[in-house]
Amino acid sequence: MEPRRVSSTDFYTSNASHDIIVFMATADLTTPLYDAHLRLNARMVPFAGYSMPVQYESVIAESKAVREGAGMFDVSHMARLRISGARAMEYLEWVTTNDVAKIPHGDGHYSLLPNFEGGVVDDIIVYKINDEDFGMVVNASNHAKDVAWLKSQNSFGVEIQDDTDATAMIAVQGPKATEILAGLATDPELLKSKDMFGSLRTEIAGVPCFAARSGYTGEDGFEIICDGTRAEAVWNSLLQAGVAPCGLGSRDVLRVEAGLPLYGHELNDEMSPLCAGLGWVISKEKDFIGSDKMKAVRESGAPLKLVGVKLDGKRLPQIDMAVMVDGKEVGKVSSGIYSPLLECGLAFAFISPGVALNTPCTIDMRGKAEPGMIVSKRFFKRA
Repeated sequence: MEPRRVSSTDFYTSNASHDIIVFMATADLTTPLYDAHLRLNARMVPFAGYSMPVQYESVIAESKAVREGAGMFDVSHMARLRISGARAMEYLEWVTTNDVAKIPHGDGHYSLLPNFEGGVVDDIIVYKINDEDFGMVVNASNHAKDVAWLKSQNSFGVEIQDDTDATAMIAVQGPKATEILAGLATDPELLKSKDMFGSLRTEIAGVPCFAARSGYTGEDGFEIICDGTRAEAVWNSLLQAGVAPCGLGSRDVLRVEAGLPLYGHELNDEMSPLCAGLGWVISKEKDFIGSDKMKAVRESGAPLKLVGVKLDGKRLPQIDMAVMVDGKEVGKVSSGIYSPLLECGLAFAFISPGVALNTPCTIDMRGKAEPGMIVSKRFFKRA
């Protein structure tokens, strides 16, 4: 099937990047950067309905580029929504878990879309343009589901606008990312002054952009939104400035190293996000969808906890492999990678809450017990 090019006409003002690594059977959509990926000989794969680059040079080389310098990701497949109206803040306070009223104008925060059973419809980023105008970015794999859910809860008279097809989004990540990006921006000092989730409108390589200091790698950097018809100009200027193009493969490696959850692996509709350690994005001060269920879990204690497992060797842990302590299964792997940074296998696992960190364990890899250690899920943190 020939991929269909996504239309791109308008300009949007929000961003995020966190998504689920599930390669779909077909890809009907392409991002505005599709041709740029082909020119760089990217290996393209079907993902969330899009033809997306999984790697250019190699997953290891791209992971190291982000950790040591600067890399960029096409995250245009992420869905970008606009929520507006006189009761927009009231609506968002009801449909999200974090405290929207506390966001300064122009900034954003990480949050969740809860359901009435205490599970998670999706994890999201919300940006406050002003009290009646907000941006929301959701996972590509949950795009249609999230829009349907948001519309079903709209008794507040807000407008929900889907701007995904009109725009492109590029994540620029790494210890040198901000300095390189500032060199291409019309407001370099303002850009460099932004705190985490702070944002600004600027021009990058002459293209009007919305840039927010956020990402999904554990590194510093920005995520950039621009008109899709002008995305290649931004991409090419970053390429010429020495930013390495990176694919979905290295993005998954980097987010696990940094201890960042992924919807469909560490979050889902049935499990409380408190199991994943996300109590910090769940307000204790307001009522929201499912807040009574989350309060009950907080009071009784989550039945599982998300931890890291660092293996002694280099084998790749896979989803649903059993984590064993003293010959007894205590949990299962939810995500697994080989880490170029630590040169070993790493996993996230949901385990019994009574098992302590720094407990020796094994992962059952098709009948062979691979030794490791139960540790904090934050394997890497930039000093």
